[in-house]
Amino acid sequence: MSIWVGLALIALVTVPAAGLLARAEWTWRTPRTGILLWQALGLAWGLASIGTLLGFALEPLGRGVLHGLFLLPDDGLHLSLPRQIALLAGMALAGSLIGSLLLAGFRVVRARARHRALLRLIADRGRRKGALVVDHPDAAAYCVPGMRSKIVISAGTLELLDDGELEAVLAHELAHARERHDLVLLPFTSLPRIGFVARILDSVALLIEMRADDRALRHRSPKELAKALIRFATAPSASAPSCALAVAHEGGAVMARVQRLLHPAPRSTMVRSAALLSSLLLVLAPLGLWTIY
Repeated sequence: MSIWVGLALIALVTVPAAGLLARAEWTWRTPRTGILLWQALGLAWGLASIGTLLGFALEPLGRGVLHGLFLLPDDGLHLSLPRQIALLAGMALAGSLIGSLLLAGFRVVRARARHRALLRLIADRGRRKGALVVDHPDAAAYCVPGMRSKIVISAGTLELLDDGELEAVLAHELAHARERHDLVLLPFTSLPRIGFVARILDSVALLIEMRADDRALRHRSPKELAKALIRFATAPSASAPSCALAVAHEGGAVMARVQRLLHPAPRSTMVRSAALLSSLLLVLAPLGLWTIY
């Protein structure tokens, strides 16, 4: 079997696998493992899709994908027209994915810089429990990630929550900052939010929120965080900026988190191990096919 055929099979398999993973609820039991599996699936799709095009184009050189690329300056002109088109398509796909990621990163960094400048003007200089307070009547709590992450809450949040609930919310946002969940989301948000991609992004975003919930439970009780989420879901709330990670979003996702907090399902070591092994194989398989010849 040709190398590019193997890569094409991997690329094709990742699509229904992503559909199944987007509908799966077992990942809620161990969100960090689910996030890792999503990252491996996305990386495998990218490597396999690009490798399929490049592998087909470079097949006549007989040196595989990676080694074949080094032979292009000497032998590239001897490729047939269909293979030259595949070569250009593979390079264009790689450039598009990398360019989209860099552009998304630039936009996020710029938006955060603007929002930090705005916070310096409107946020209360006197911090409340390590967070900046914005004088706004609606409930809001979010994290602006970065080298110096900032946690922001509104005056409405201080009115809405008691001390225990507020501590739980702040612990949740601190988890986002410490684990740099913004970097986890970035590759997924760099793609157009339409159709199937939107479902994937929603699934990853929910797992990230559940992971932050788990970190918050190291310091506060599940009931405190669940009550805070319900209050946010039912009270008038202000939208967090697009460059931030908010404590609560749409109602359906919030209620799934609340149910998970109040009625935690047992975690299976076997399922977690299988998911970790699958993540490793997903990445190693296309990488291996890239390097053999």
